[in-house]
Amino acid sequence: MVSRSGFGALPIQRITLEESTKLLRRAFDNGINFFDTARAYTDSEAKLGAALADVRRDIIIATKTFAQDRETLFQHLETSMAELKTDYIDILQLHTPARLPDVEDRNGAYQALLEARQKGMIRFIGLSNHRLDVALAAAASGRYDTIQFPLNSLSTAKDLNLIAECRKKDLGVIAMKGLSGGLITRPTSSFAFLRQFDNLVPIWGIQQEWELDEFIALEKNPPVLDETMWQTIQQDREELGGSFCRACGYCMPCPVGIPIRNAARMSLLLARAPYQKFLTDEYKAQMALIENCQECGECREKCPYELDTPSLLKENLKIYREFCEKMG
Repeated sequence: MVSRSGFGALPIQRITLEESTKLLRRAFDNGINFFDTARAYTDSEAKLGAALADVRRDIIIATKTFAQDRETLFQHLETSMAELKTDYIDILQLHTPARLPDVEDRNGAYQALLEARQKGMIRFIGLSNHRLDVALAAAASGRYDTIQFPLNSLSTAKDLNLIAECRKKDLGVIAMKGLSGGLITRPTSSFAFLRQFDNLVPIWGIQQEWELDEFIALEKNPPVLDETMWQTIQQDREELGGSFCRACGYCMPCPVGIPIRNAARMSLLLARAPYQKFLTDEYKAQMALIENCQECGECREKCPYELDTPSLLKENLKIYREFCEKMG
């Protein structure tokens, strides 16, 4: 069994080994036993291995691979195990495939997962995705043990239906983007909202000790999803209703280097997060890259939420420059 809150290890790429070790041990010492990472998260696996190798049998590790064929998957798996200082992975997840792999392809990723499980290199098979149709298809197939998907208090009824579909198949749901990439600034509401689903574990992306302490406190005294909490959730939904970027990163990389993941939701970040860090010369230069947009349409075609990304970028650049001028 995993703890009711999991540790999302993507952000520890941005801190030192010493800082990440302290953070991960603090999480473990306070009851968190589920850690989610990925082969693509630079040194995240290595930092997990350095911090938690001595308590390996007391934790559950999920990692991911972009591999689409047997050879690459086993290469990734061997590297992941070496970095994590372990001889097995609890859950190996296919990382955001555009479509489900052919289960009959002997050289394909799925057959490789079955082989890895048979050899004892992995225990369970998972899939991580931002496309609802792919996630639902995976759940319906009965071939996966866990489904990872962006879920939080802003999620639509259509997205939340995935949880019910997974319950029918006795699948575990791993909820990423629990705070919608930082747009939800009151974590208590999303924490309480996700806690109502007993087959779901959120993986909170944690980089700072104060962030971890916030979730530890919530675990010790879980908030009740009462009328006041629902009012907070409704307010967030109204403020963030409509077309907004979820920062999934499917649109990246941009041919002209636009940092779409933040640029396409800059107006929301300015309103809902400490804005000072977005007013630096570095951020201004990054936002200015929007002027170089070639209207190639790649970002629009890749967006799983069907956003008109080029228009969203231009709108956010206009708002950003007005905000910068206002702030002097």
